[in-house]
Amino acid sequence: MSTSQSSEVPTLLVKIFGKDRPGITAGLFDTLAAFSVDVVDIEQVVTRGRLVLCALVTQPTAGLEGDLRATVHSWADSMKMQAEIISGRGDNRPRGLGRSLVTVLGHPLTAESTAAIAARIAKVGGNIDRIFRLAKYPVTAVEFAVSGVETEPLRTSLVADAAALGVDIAVVAAGLHRRAQRLVVMDVDSTLIQDEVIELFAAHAGCEQQVAEVTAAAMRGELDFEQSLHARVALLAGLDASVVHKVRGDVRLTPGARTLIRTLKRLGYQVGVVSGGFTQVTDDLKERLGLDFAHANTLEIVDGKLTGRVIGDIVDRAGKARLLRRFAAEAGVPLAQTVAIGDGANDLDMLNAAGLGVAFNAKPVVREAAHTAVNVPFLDTVLYLLGITREEVEAADAHEED
Repeated sequence: MSTSQSSEVPTLLVKIFGKDRPGITAGLFDTLAAFSVDVVDIEQVVTRGRLVLCALVTQPTAGLEGDLRATVHSWADSMKMQAEIISGRGDNRPRGLGRSLVTVLGHPLTAESTAAIAARIAKVGGNIDRIFRLAKYPVTAVEFAVSGVETEPLRTSLVADAAALGVDIAVVAAGLHRRAQRLVVMDVDSTLIQDEVIELFAAHAGCEQQVAEVTAAAMRGELDFEQSLHARVALLAGLDASVVHKVRGDVRLTPGARTLIRTLKRLGYQVGVVSGGFTQVTDDLKERLGLDFAHANTLEIVDGKLTGRVIGDIVDRAGKARLLRRFAAEAGVPLAQTVAIGDGANDLDMLNAAGLGVAFNAKPVVREAAHTAVNVPFLDTVLYLLGITREEVEAADAHEED
């Protein structure tokens, strides 16, 4: 049967709603089976224990539609459910070209912000085909499947005003690539960990304030990173190398970091870090967290003392982007399938080079330039941007414990 012919076939939309319990779906289709109808489409959703089940079926043999209606209503009454049956023709209307997935993170997600998002989607010609909740804590995360508008103009319309709406929004193209193997690369300081590593070293050298001031200016993009790095490291000259072990112990992982990495690894993703910090810390993190890649600057140590210099090529803003490309090539993952996460100006090239760049609790200049931003202090919320639900994370954790 051609598409044009199928659009003219008489169909019935059967809608059942009421208190959810086992057996409702089986009971409805057992009832419909007596009339030898074919199933065209099914949608079912349960919200706070209330079921809405929609079945689109072909019209029964001539003269039997009345019996079908009466039988379905009688069955629904017996189950203490309500039924509605609507006659029509054909299947759902074809979805428009351009399909995207819009992930919204709210803490909380208000009716006002949801209304604004839906209005913006409609304004650019998009249609919301489906909405699905990914998580209810530590944030509320919902995913909108949108068609009828290309991804880039939709992203431009939504992401720019996300902060004003009090939500975080990510817009990605729908398709099989969403489930393909990916590479996730993170910055370290103030992203994977809560600290700035050089400030941890500086605390042991008694120059914490001077280093913090230079770090802040560099992260705002006000200073050349390489120059600021050399200036800060010079303040560490003379520190005993044993401080490295102490600094490793001082490092605090960002809430959700272990969950993020553990879940990604279970899914077969590869995970790496790039840092303007130091290999003396990133190598330890790589081993502890089971990372696939790690690269950073290296503090020079001579005769058991820090010399106040770094050795090798400097990992700066451009270097992070080069490392992302190198990791992707080594992992066999197309650049379009990479995710980069960072918070500072020196992460911008990496965020823009990745298929999805996520600004994590970032400076304003970074939030404005990245594909999307996450402004809650939980790193594992990035999982929701990849379409992974909280229930899937918890189920995987429970299975491993068993």
